[in-house]
Amino acid sequence: MRKLKNKELNRLNIEAFKEAKKTPLIVVLDNIRSLNNIGSVFRTSDAFAIEKIYLCGITATPPNKEIHKTALGATDSVVWEYVEDTVSLVKKLQEKGVKVLAIEQAENSVKLQNFIIEENQKYAVIMGNEVKGVQQEVINVSDYCVEIPQYGTKHSLNISVTTGVVLWDLFKKFRF
Repeated sequence: MRKLKNKELNRLNIEAFKEAKKTPLIVVLDNIRSLNNIGSVFRTSDAFAIEKIYLCGITATPPNKEIHKTALGATDSVVWEYVEDTVSLVKKLQEKGVKVLAIEQAENSVKLQNFIIEENQKYAVIMGNEVKGVQQEVINVSDYCVEIPQYGTKHSLNISVTTGVVLWDLFKKFRF
C-alpha cells in the first residue's frame, strides 16, 4: 500500500463542489462555544456534501481565523447562514417539509443505528452546546431525538465527533 498524494485524490474545486449534488442533510449548530468545533463541523460537512449549515445563537460565524484552523477552507465550499433563534429556524424548516432530528439523549429517543430515513425526504440535524446539549425548547419542536449509543463511563461525545458519526451514518443510508 502507498499513501496517496493530494493531487491523486481527484477532489472537486470549490465551484464544482457548489454545483455538485448534495446529500439532503442540513446541519444546525445550536449555541456552539468552541470555534474549533465549528470549523470541524464545516470540514466534515464538506466531506459528506452536506447541503447547508445554520449557525444559531452564540455560535460564531466565518470569517474567523480560529474556525479556519480546523475548517481548512470548508467555510468557502459549504453554504452557511446565521440565524439567531434555533426554534424559529426549526419551524421554518418544517414548513418547507424538512424533518428535524435533535441529536440528544432524551426520553423515547431513537438509536442512530435504528433510525430509518424516508425516501425523498430532507433532514436537518441539530447539534447542541458542548455543556448543555440541544436546548429543551428546540427538542420540544423537533420531529425526532436521535441518540448515539454509548457503552463506556462518559455520558457524551464531543460535538465534532458526534457530527462525524451522525453525518457518516445518515450519508451511508442516503448513498448506499
